[in-house]
Amino acid sequence: MIKVGSVIELIDDRSYGIVLEVLKGKLEIVRLKPEQSVPIENYQLLITYGGGKYLCDVSEKEILPETNVSVLGTLNKESLESIFRKVILSKVDTFYHQFHVKDQPFDSEKTALSYGGRVYDEKEMVNLVDSSLDFWLTAGRYSKQFEREFAQFLGVRYALLTNSGSSANLLAFSTLTSPKLGDRRVKPGDEVITVAAGFPTTVAPIVQNGAIPVFLDVELGTYNIIADQIEEAVTAKTKAIMIAHTMGNPFELDKVMEVAKKYKLWVIEDNCDALGSTFNGKLTGSHGHIGTSSFYPPHHMTMGEGGAVYTNDPQLKMIIESFRDWGRDCWCPSGCDDTCKKRFGWELGSLPFGYDHKYTYSHVGYNLRVTDMQASVGVEQLKKVPMFTAARKNNFKRLRDGLQDLEEFFILPTATENSDPSWFGFILTLQDGVKFTKNDIVRYLESNRIQTRMLFAGNLVRQPAFQNVNFRIHKDLKNTDKILHDTFLVGVYPGLTNEMIDYTVHKIREFVSKFAE
Repeated sequence: MIKVGSVIELIDDRSYGIVLEVLKGKLEIVRLKPEQSVPIENYQLLITYGGGKYLCDVSEKEILPETNVSVLGTLNKESLESIFRKVILSKVDTFYHQFHVKDQPFDSEKTALSYGGRVYDEKEMVNLVDSSLDFWLTAGRYSKQFEREFAQFLGVRYALLTNSGSSANLLAFSTLTSPKLGDRRVKPGDEVITVAAGFPTTVAPIVQNGAIPVFLDVELGTYNIIADQIEEAVTAKTKAIMIAHTMGNPFELDKVMEVAKKYKLWVIEDNCDALGSTFNGKLTGSHGHIGTSSFYPPHHMTMGEGGAVYTNDPQLKMIIESFRDWGRDCWCPSGCDDTCKKRFGWELGSLPFGYDHKYTYSHVGYNLRVTDMQASVGVEQLKKVPMFTAARKNNFKRLRDGLQDLEEFFILPTATENSDPSWFGFILTLQDGVKFTKNDIVRYLESNRIQTRMLFAGNLVRQPAFQNVNFRIHKDLKNTDKILHDTFLVGVYPGLTNEMIDYTVHKIREFVSKFAE
């Protein structure tokens, strides 16, 4: 009886095939060809049957009359699953090229220019469907692959996936509160040096853990912390420094790490907007004790949602993992038991001896894990980061070259000395005394389909959420307040072409020409 998975011989030419579907009087098959010394392409695979090896190309399916074949046997389930998986993935590839490839030319009268977004091809979609066919759902083989390859990319020992960049920051800071760190543990009432010109979830974990953010001002142009003020802001209560590389522009890591070393402070690099940036030739996120990344679509790569926490310190790695995975003390991956070989041999807290280590909790933690489907997208996105970085740098340079003679109107963005930024956006601040407001130019650009954004929260201490938060300001936040009132950005993400960048330059110049003297 012919069925799905039957190995058949075609009577006409004595070749072999595999039945994929039994139709009315007909069969859908894929042929098995004798193994040849040819590279295995995307939708080819080697099948072993009857002691021989055959090449199967799922892109070459055929429909044949049922009467023209004889049944030789049945292919094993594992090989048949591999063939069907390849068939499905080949259709996903076709679907991408048919429905996802954007071939619309830029039209200055119609095309909307986003500040950021997804840039992908068929490989991400194929991986996404491939992971869904496993139906593992939680972290699995793709998550392990991504964590390994992301750590290698960054040049760090450990990288742990989580469900967002904000969760990454929460995990990074919560890790510093662990009793396992002894006297260096951050406790409620301790101070953490940071900035108010940025994204709220760089600072929120400090507040959520009962510590006190100490806000320093930033430089206009680089938009990073005034590093020379850090040491004078240190007190006996200071335990850590937690700051972001603003818009992908690295802060002065040499100065920050020097102060941190002198006073034994922890350093968390919020690297969410800076993946691919370097300082003194070394990737940002790998200089401090802990680094964090976000994989939300406008960032330097995406999983849709997702983030990562990374470190070189094995103790910090274990604590991060514990906080991410419900606070448990056990480090066994999902589906594994007794990695420590003493699952029922621990005595921790006031638990009875031998209480199951899988249900022993050393931290008040969370479930901030990622799905394998997200990680599968990240595996392919990570391969594109060098290309994305080059595109961001090109777009930034093209904007800066096109606007460099407008410094009477704008403070133009400037890379930190000894850095090579992978820019998140092109940030502009109005010069004092110009005859237009930020809202004037933003409305003009938006009306011409050029999307704009602020430097996130502008000044966090002015935000409603921080009105009842306990914080300290060192000196003043004069520049941060100017950013609140006078700063905006336009996009440089890889989805923007040279033509689109030139249109943005044209519209900015067109607007300010009305105010030229």
